[in-house]
Amino acid sequence: MGSKLFSELDIWAIENKITRLELSVICSNTIAKHLYEKNGFKVEGIKKNAMIIDGKYIDEFSMAKIYNS
Repeated sequence: MGSKLFSELDIWAIENKITRLELSVICSNTIAKHLYEKNGFKVEGIKKNAMIIDGKYIDEFSMAKIYNS
C-alpha cells in the first residue's frame, strides 16, 4: 500500500514540476525509514532532541527526495 502511494506521489510531483519533497521520521522508526529509502528518499541529517515523547528526548531523521527536472 505504501509503495502505491509513493508511486502516485511521484507522478503528481513530476506533473507539477516539484523538484524536492521533504519529510522527517523518528530515528527509532526503522520500518518507515526503510519504506522512505525504498522510494527514493535519502537521509540528509539528524535533528537531535527534536521532540519529547513519553518524557524522553527523541532524535529525528530529516529526509528528502530530489526530482531532476
